[in-house]
Amino acid sequence: MTTEKGNISIHTENIFPIIKKFLYSDNEIFLRELVSNAVDAVQKIKRLAALGQYNGELGEPLVEVKLDEKAKTITISDNGLGMTAEEIKKYINQVAFSGASEFVEKFKDAKDANEIIGKFGLGFYSAFMVADLVEIQTLSYQEGATAAKWTCDGSTEFEIADGSRTSRGTDIILHINSESEEFLSEHKLQEILDKYAKFLPVPIKFGTKTTQEEDGQDEEGKTKYKSVEVDNIVNTTNPIWTKAPADLSDEDYLDFYKQLYPFSEEPLFWIHLNVDYPFNLTGVLYFPKVKDDFDMQRNKIKLFSRQVFITDEVKDIVPEFLMLLHGVIDSPDIPLNVSRSFLQADSNVKKINSYITKKVADKLAELFNKDRKAYEEKWSNIGLFVKYGMISEEKFYEKAKDFALLTNTQNENFTLEEYKEKIKAEQTDKNGSLVYLYTTDPDKQDGFIQAANKKGYDVLLMNSAIDGHFVSSLEQKLEKTLLKRVDASVTNQLIEKDELHESVLSEEQSAQVKSIFEKAIVKPGFSVEVVGLSPDDSPVTITMDEFMRRMKDMAKMGGGMSFYGNMPDSYKVAINGNHKLVGKILASTNEEEQSKYAKQAVDLALLSQGMLTGAELTDFVNRSVELI
Repeated sequence: MTTEKGNISIHTENIFPIIKKFLYSDNEIFLRELVSNAVDAVQKIKRLAALGQYNGELGEPLVEVKLDEKAKTITISDNGLGMTAEEIKKYINQVAFSGASEFVEKFKDAKDANEIIGKFGLGFYSAFMVADLVEIQTLSYQEGATAAKWTCDGSTEFEIADGSRTSRGTDIILHINSESEEFLSEHKLQEILDKYAKFLPVPIKFGTKTTQEEDGQDEEGKTKYKSVEVDNIVNTTNPIWTKAPADLSDEDYLDFYKQLYPFSEEPLFWIHLNVDYPFNLTGVLYFPKVKDDFDMQRNKIKLFSRQVFITDEVKDIVPEFLMLLHGVIDSPDIPLNVSRSFLQADSNVKKINSYITKKVADKLAELFNKDRKAYEEKWSNIGLFVKYGMISEEKFYEKAKDFALLTNTQNENFTLEEYKEKIKAEQTDKNGSLVYLYTTDPDKQDGFIQAANKKGYDVLLMNSAIDGHFVSSLEQKLEKTLLKRVDASVTNQLIEKDELHESVLSEEQSAQVKSIFEKAIVKPGFSVEVVGLSPDDSPVTITMDEFMRRMKDMAKMGGGMSFYGNMPDSYKVAINGNHKLVGKILASTNEEEQSKYAKQAVDLALLSQGMLTGAELTDFVNRSVELI
């Protein structure tokens, strides 16, 4: 063959600066692209052989990555179908042309055609991100084909000449440029291969490694071992998501999880995804043990396209509330060089998102219906996902309302419907609304919980990171239902009934008591009122309005409520006019004594709310000793 020179047919003067600057955000993916192309070439020859289009010796499929630090080259070799000089011109020189489209057209009726779509073109040109000279040595599988060599130095000029390859397949030789010498490191290349090629369907060899092998027995009959050099195969060619669930045991799923996340606790359960219409998707999603540190857990789902790793930023593919899951999703419908705008606009991605939501809801419903006790035991971990989903996805809420659980301070669990039935007799107010009481801190709010329990009220536990938003969401979705924190008001006023305790005090006495207590409280933002409660209730109760406190809690979580977060705290101080202490204060004619008792009662109320600290706490302790 005579040497031929020519120009690469592209529509810009020089595509390489564009590739370097815009097409790829991360230059390490050159290796992903070239290894993926090599894998495609190997799969194509296997497919041709299976279809009777190639009758030669197949050999063991293999892609090899070689590093020559001295020569400053990285070579990616395969024993795939190779190329003729004509095919090089067609597939390599015409950048926008996909060599696979013709191949797929030819074999479109063949089963699994998707798995062999390999796109040359821009993927190949990522080589010029790290190399100032790229050489292809190739020999086509076609009978009578001769070896061809293609070289290009990153300009639009190329050269095709006779090649030196003697066996079927292709070598891509990269002469690494001076800015990219970090890639001339065995450790660096191993790292990239571990990231992108760990589950490719064809064995990827990268050098050798030392391993221990049995070597007979010593005189005492103990097994001896010797060190042997073996091929360093970097990948598992048949990861579990490519298999049928029926062929896998729990152990297989757990082993795979350990492989992905070696330092994580065992997952709670998993969901195997497998759909081929209206889009292709396989994968395994795991529910990890998660409490409140859910920001730490994100970006744990890995996205693959035909077993090639793409990214672990799957925000648009996986519903937001399931970003806390771990695992793998693989879809050939998602291109390797995926962009955020593609993911946001692509209709397949939207369908995948809906499908995953449905699969997760179905799995949770199945677990709940099959073994409620086991489901309840897992609830402290999975409740976070379920509540997050109910807040953020209407479709998920519709399914989840049947298996979401509410837990009370006795650690009993109820579905939404069960809880409604449980409390409707005691916790319906005079307007016919159900009132759900809850605590965010059972230790700190224990006095309020006990007071509510004495009245026959039940109190829910709402102390996870997401419960502030969940409470507001439930209030919007449940008909004629209010949610109040157990310390949002004095117990008698949490659920407004028709029967009210009248204060035994006259108007004049109430005004006097109010004045004494106002003088005793030196804090801003506290408003005093005298109310009629049971003589057994506390003399003083300090509460924050439910709406204001909830808005402030949501502001702390970044719920777009910063306006409320910046407002000063305001509290209601309810003086129980029927308590004997109030009678004692009124009976005293000594202003100092009145003030001392009022201060003591207010400090007790502050103490019960965890609001008494520093010098005020010291004063309270000293005063208590004095009063004893």
